[in-house]
Amino acid sequence: MESAEFKEFGTAMLNYITEYLDNIRDRRVLPTVQPGYIQDLIPAEAPEEGEDWKDVMKDIERVIMPGVTHWHSPNFHAFYPTANSYPAIVADMLSGAIACIGFTWMSSPACTELEVVTLDWLGKAIDLPPEFLSGPTNGKGGGVIQGTASEATLVALLSARSRFAKKHLSNARSFDEDNFIGKLVSYTSEQSHSSVERAGMLAGVKMRMIPTDEDLRMRGADLKAAIQKDKAAGLIPFFVVATLGSTNSCAFDALDEIGDVCVEEEVWLHVDAAYAGAAFVCEEYRYLMVGMDKADSFNFNPHKWMLVNFDCSAMWIKNANEVVDAFNVDPFYLKHDMQGKAPDYRHWQIPLGRRFRSLKLWFVMRIYGLKKIKEHIRLQIKLAHDFEQMLRKDNRFEIVTPVIMGLVCFRLKDKSNDDNEKLLKRINERGTIHIVPAKLKGVYIIRFAICSRFTNLEDVEIGWKEIQDATTELYPSA
Repeated sequence: MESAEFKEFGTAMLNYITEYLDNIRDRRVLPTVQPGYIQDLIPAEAPEEGEDWKDVMKDIERVIMPGVTHWHSPNFHAFYPTANSYPAIVADMLSGAIACIGFTWMSSPACTELEVVTLDWLGKAIDLPPEFLSGPTNGKGGGVIQGTASEATLVALLSARSRFAKKHLSNARSFDEDNFIGKLVSYTSEQSHSSVERAGMLAGVKMRMIPTDEDLRMRGADLKAAIQKDKAAGLIPFFVVATLGSTNSCAFDALDEIGDVCVEEEVWLHVDAAYAGAAFVCEEYRYLMVGMDKADSFNFNPHKWMLVNFDCSAMWIKNANEVVDAFNVDPFYLKHDMQGKAPDYRHWQIPLGRRFRSLKLWFVMRIYGLKKIKEHIRLQIKLAHDFEQMLRKDNRFEIVTPVIMGLVCFRLKDKSNDDNEKLLKRINERGTIHIVPAKLKGVYIIRFAICSRFTNLEDVEIGWKEIQDATTELYPSA
């Protein structure tokens, strides 16, 4: 394909994408296909001769769209948002065209330089403590774009493990690495994301799940008790993950209390705010991040709620040298004359290669501006509160947790877990909206999240009617 044909293809795809998003309300949010459906629609082998791009375009609706769950439909209320905007889409086009692999500064200086600046922009926008920012006046900190919050947690955990290995080595005449790893213990809330527990598995260290209080928060006293118990048993506490906005219910751990414990016990504190962190651009929600100055690392996903397409997970480290030291493998073929004068981001992450992801963050922050980003987040939170008020007017339901962000957790009042599970299944079978469940201390709950940037009050009312109608179908006398 040459440039003239690419322009035709690109224009056709741009028009298709625009039409798709403009009319996404007309599509069933959840597909009805069965596993293996594509095998019946396309040949078993790749074509020997190239095909016309127009034929490929025709097959998008025939082959792909029947199996798409439309995450950006205003009727999608499952999980949490995955961000999407036209500036971010255009930025991804440019990133794909430049196609650099930004593992070192020299491999494409703009790729590294823009990431440093935009992560400082973003850190300042959410009022991160200055120690997390780059530059000679701030300290040893800095930001990096990871693929996901899962990667950020693993990077933080491995960096903490490296820190404690060096400390242990300096305090001991002999160092048995296998025995040392077996004694390491990390801690997180029982409500934290499964990726935190998985990070412990990947790193080969114990992960303690700390019980939460009545508001589903990990508290400092409970963490302190667990650490003291492990120290008394000869183990080595080294790493804590605090969650701001849990996946199940958007609960917020008591960060200030937890931070005090981590400072006193000299353990690494990582803060995971994958979804809710975007709300900290709004001044009225920053009370939820009090205690951040006591953390060693922090992460949230602009690709969830801040209009930046996946993947773009922003991570900041208070002392970036500790991450670099943990990941530094420096073969001769990657050396360059500017080493030490700018970050080489291969030392800040799990993979070697990386895309030019800061472009989409830059495009979004410039074209929307912080004002519009704040308006977007505040509107979505308002819509969640609108849905909350609808629920409160129907005595068949109860709201299970406080509504703080864009998530409402509810269930049928005085009904069993099985009854609530049947209701969720009926709602999704009707095909108009898509929602998912969670379990909070053994209680089955239904989650209703505001996800699409297109969602408005009418869409929320449609979702509420679906829930009411499905409830009446199942329990007409309730």
